[in-house]
Amino acid sequence: MNNYEGTIDYLYGLQRHGIKLGLRNITEILSRLGSPQEAFNSTHIAGTNGKGSTAFALAELLGASGKRAGLFTSPHLVSFTERLRVGGEEIAEDDVVRLASVIRESTSDLNPTFFEVVTAMGFQYFGEQGVRWAVVETGMGGRLDATNSLKPSVTVITSIALDHKEFLGEGIEDIAREKAGIIKEGVPAVTAPQEPAALKVLRSTAKRMGAPLYIAGEDFTYNITAHGPDGITFNYESEGFSLEDLSLSLSGEYQALNAALAVKAFTLMIDSSAANERAIRDGLSLTRPPGRLERISDDPPVFIDGAHNPAASRALVGALKEHIKDGERPVIIIGAMSDKDLTGILEPLLPLAEGIVLTAPGYGRAAAPEELLECARALGYDGTVAPTVAEALKVAMQGTRPVLVTGSFFTIGEAKEALSRGRGPLSRVARLGEWQAAG
Repeated sequence: MNNYEGTIDYLYGLQRHGIKLGLRNITEILSRLGSPQEAFNSTHIAGTNGKGSTAFALAELLGASGKRAGLFTSPHLVSFTERLRVGGEEIAEDDVVRLASVIRESTSDLNPTFFEVVTAMGFQYFGEQGVRWAVVETGMGGRLDATNSLKPSVTVITSIALDHKEFLGEGIEDIAREKAGIIKEGVPAVTAPQEPAALKVLRSTAKRMGAPLYIAGEDFTYNITAHGPDGITFNYESEGFSLEDLSLSLSGEYQALNAALAVKAFTLMIDSSAANERAIRDGLSLTRPPGRLERISDDPPVFIDGAHNPAASRALVGALKEHIKDGERPVIIIGAMSDKDLTGILEPLLPLAEGIVLTAPGYGRAAAPEELLECARALGYDGTVAPTVAEALKVAMQGTRPVLVTGSFFTIGEAKEALSRGRGPLSRVARLGEWQAAG
C-alpha cells in the first residue's frame, strides 16, 4: 500500500465490513491516534438533504473571514481527495497514502469500516494541518455515525426526510431522532424548518440537552429577492443582525435556506458583528458545491444533480426549470441505488422529460436499469435502457436538447468523469463507494 492506487484499493476493500453504526470502534481508533479531533473546533452537520451544500457554504464563510478551515464531506464524485479539504484545497494523494497506512497499522485488529477509517484520516489530517475550524458532514444519520465522535461548538441539522430507512427507522420521528443525536449538551444547534413530527423531536432533544435551538423561519429568517439560473439574492435577519442582497451562485430556492443555515452557524461560531459582513458576502459568492445542479457540458447542455430521494427530486424539478427555456423538455438520465424509493425519485422528474434513459452506475447497490424501467412504466412513462452511464450519455446527447443526469451521486460522478476525461465508465479506483453517503 505504498502508492495511491493501492491505498484506494485497500480503502475500497474495507467495504466488506459493511456499514456498522456505532461509536465504539471510532473512539478506540481516535484514542490510538492521540485524539486528533480535540485539536480543532468544529461544526457538525446532519440532515437528509442540503447538508453538503451547507457544509461547503460554511467552510467558505470561515475561509473568507481568515480562518484556516477544514471540510469533511461525502461522498466524492470523481476522486477520493474531494472528501478532505483544507483552505479549499483537496488533500494530496501522498497524504492519503500516508494517513491510510498509519491508521491501517494501528487499527487492523479492530476490523474498521471504510467510513471509520476515512473519518479518522480526516480528523488526523485536520490536526496536522493546524486547522482552527473544521466543518464536518455526517455520513448517515448522526447519533451513531462515526463523525459523532466530535465535540462540536455548533451543530446544524438541515432538512429531514425519509431516507436510509433500513438503518435509521421507518418513520420521520425515528429518522429525526437519529439526526438529533448530534446535539450536544449546552452546544447551540441550528435547524431548517422541519415537518411537525421531526421538529418536535429536535425541540425535545435540545431541551433535554440544554442546547439553544435556532430554527430557520422562527429565530432567523431569509427572504429571497431574486432567483434565476445564475444564482439567488436574498436578505438575512437574526437577532437585530441583518444583511440585504446576499448573492449566492447556486440555483434552486432551497439553496437560500442552506446558505441561511450556514450564516447562522457562522455567526454563532464567530462574533456576529458587522465586521463579518464582508466575509459573509464573499464566502457565499464563492460557494459552489459540486454535483448540485452543476453544468458540466454546453453542447448540448448537460446538468448533474445528486438528488437521491423523493424530497430532493421534487426540489430539483423547481430548480431545473430555471435552467431550461419555457416549453423546453430535457432528456433525463436516471441511475439510482436499489435500496432507495425508486418510484418516489422518478415520479416528479418523468413529467418534465422529452426522453428518459435509465441506467446503472458501476456499483453493487445500483438498481438494475430494467427495474427502473418497470417503475417508470408503472407511472405511465416509457424509456430507454442503457447498461452504463457512459452509454446513457451517448444516447441522451445525440440531439440538442438539454440533458439532466440524476438519481445518485454515483451516477453523476460517472457522468462527470466520462465527459471531463473523455473515457468510459469509471475505474474501480475512481468509484470508491457511496457507503454512508448523504445521510
